[in-house]
Amino acid sequence: MRVVQILRLPCSWLSFQKKEMSPAPPLNLIHSLLLLLFFFSFSLLATSHTSSSSSSPSLHSTSLSDWQPAHATYYAASDPRDTVGGACGYGDLGKAGYGKATVGLSEALFERGQICGACFELRCVEDLRWCIPGTSVIVTVTNFCAPNYGFTSDGGGHCNPPNKHFVLPIESYEKIAIWKAGNMPIQYRRIKCRKDGGIRFTISGSSIFISVMISNVAGAGDITAMKIKGSRTGWLQMGRNWGQNWHINADLKNQPLSFEVTNSDGITITSYNVAPKGWSFGQSFEGKQFET
Repeated sequence: MRVVQILRLPCSWLSFQKKEMSPAPPLNLIHSLLLLLFFFSFSLLATSHTSSSSSSPSLHSTSLSDWQPAHATYYAASDPRDTVGGACGYGDLGKAGYGKATVGLSEALFERGQICGACFELRCVEDLRWCIPGTSVIVTVTNFCAPNYGFTSDGGGHCNPPNKHFVLPIESYEKIAIWKAGNMPIQYRRIKCRKDGGIRFTISGSSIFISVMISNVAGAGDITAMKIKGSRTGWLQMGRNWGQNWHINADLKNQPLSFEVTNSDGITITSYNVAPKGWSFGQSFEGKQFET
């Protein structure tokens, strides 16, 4: 017969085990730890949300945008003087370096002139009779197409709100469509401008005020803020007169001039002592350029 021995532990060992066992933590301590864990998790979630929001792209970014629908017509300059002037104030478009790669915008796009200098890519769509397949044209905003309220927006008032309309020189229009197309459905997108050389500052005015026309702007192409500085002044904020003409009531003669410009992407560049001390009204000077 098999005998099973029962192991008996000494009382001293049992007493030792009781002493070594940690007492259960109080209930209020558990609650405190749970609350601390909750607030720590909430803090991490809020931080993650803030970081992702701050890294989202700007709504005003002028990098390649999506194609959008619009219409385009053209004009044929019957006189060379038709290429001079425009609502953006660039003067002779040939001398300013824009040539025929220009466009006038309807009121829905023109932004009261702030968009002057911006660049768009256009392409013809939806009409196989008149479109030139696989082509597009890049143009710079130099003019405004005024509304004609004698017509409805869909009955001849091409530039009436809310129409998005582009008016091109016929030389640019014929790069994407046959001229017989007339009021042609197109697609457009805003793109970065590429320009040769630096930003040009053309100075005009009188002894009591100074006006500066800004042209040949790369990157976003448009300017949203401008400051000027003489050798005997601090930085002076200029106001937009019209288009890309900026002015200030100040006498800055016989001082080297520096310029600070900001584009619609929020990028600012400063060109120091661009105009020498002996500058004169009517002269143009070249400064730094935005990267593209």
